[in-house]
Amino acid sequence: MLDRINFSALEAQRLSGYAAKSVDTRGRRHAEPEHPFRTPFQRDRDRVIHCNAFRRLEYKTQVFVYHEGDHYRTRLTHTIEVAQISRTIARSLGLNEDLSEAIALAHDLGHPPFGHSGEAALDKLLSEHGGFEHNAHSLRIVEELETRYPGFKGLNLTWEVREGIVKHNSAHDRPGLNAQYEPGRSACLESQIADAADEIAYNNHDIDDGLASEMLSVEALKGVGLWQENFERVKAAHPDVDFKILKAQTIIGIINAQVTDLVETVFKTLESEGIETLEQVRARKQSIARFSVKMEAANKQLKRCLHENLYRHHRVIRMADKAERILKELFKAYLRAPKLLPPHVCSLIDKQGANQHRVICDYIAGMTDRFALDEYKKLFDPYEKV
Repeated sequence: MLDRINFSALEAQRLSGYAAKSVDTRGRRHAEPEHPFRTPFQRDRDRVIHCNAFRRLEYKTQVFVYHEGDHYRTRLTHTIEVAQISRTIARSLGLNEDLSEAIALAHDLGHPPFGHSGEAALDKLLSEHGGFEHNAHSLRIVEELETRYPGFKGLNLTWEVREGIVKHNSAHDRPGLNAQYEPGRSACLESQIADAADEIAYNNHDIDDGLASEMLSVEALKGVGLWQENFERVKAAHPDVDFKILKAQTIIGIINAQVTDLVETVFKTLESEGIETLEQVRARKQSIARFSVKMEAANKQLKRCLHENLYRHHRVIRMADKAERILKELFKAYLRAPKLLPPHVCSLIDKQGANQHRVICDYIAGMTDRFALDEYKKLFDPYEKV
């Protein structure tokens, strides 16, 4: 049987010099016996998958609210896609797949209901009480809010996974500043590729969902080089197939092109700068996990198209406005009358006093879209049973 010691030895043989090895982890906040046949990063991955916050991602918005259709992405399906792309990139670069996967699976745990609209609403409501940022809240979840183990709060993840959470950075994120996680230094390369995988997954599944919802049109995408090049290639090879297949194969082509470009660009950077160790990765001021100049320009063109034609669509704007009103009214109601909260949450306010705003924010941020909508109806619809 392969045990943890065998896996650690295999890592030393197989992984690149600049990879993060589990045997070199900075460890957990609370000492625990090691698992007999799982490395620390494998154990972290499993802890994330089994926690409550991860399961709630199934009913949390990506762009479309859960009740708009069964095939649109949710935070959970997005997270799974990010983890898959992260593993592929990590494997190609000789990095630690387990670490990159654990970071990818944890990267969106702190998202509130209704996506970035919900995050903006909570940030406004907490403007005088520390604000709200979902990376910082993800860290709060794994360090404090999850209650699954005797003797400590949170999931007690390794330092490397926690660092990857707080430093998560893509076009849709603001990395949190936390002195415990060396804010002046770069995250490990496993964390950096999880960020890049998030960007790749986000853009491409929004093309898919945007077209499916008919908020995004093929006409709007014609001016986007990444889409048009791959669409024409697929159509030339398969002229008689249904558009759904053309769409799927085009998106697969874009993802493959971006992943390939990223891997090749990372290799070139590592070789040209002579980066051979994890310390050199951390000492570099800028992220190594970047696209080539050409692909970066193409990716920006794609993002502009999505921003102008999907994220600014009147249906998305209407839902964002509705989401902000729902969370604002819930927050105001709980603040005015804390007894409206479940007893176990209300008791935290009694204990923490001055942190009343944060306790309420934690509760709302943990809601799924479905729960928030139901709770709003229960509190404000006189005909709804409470």
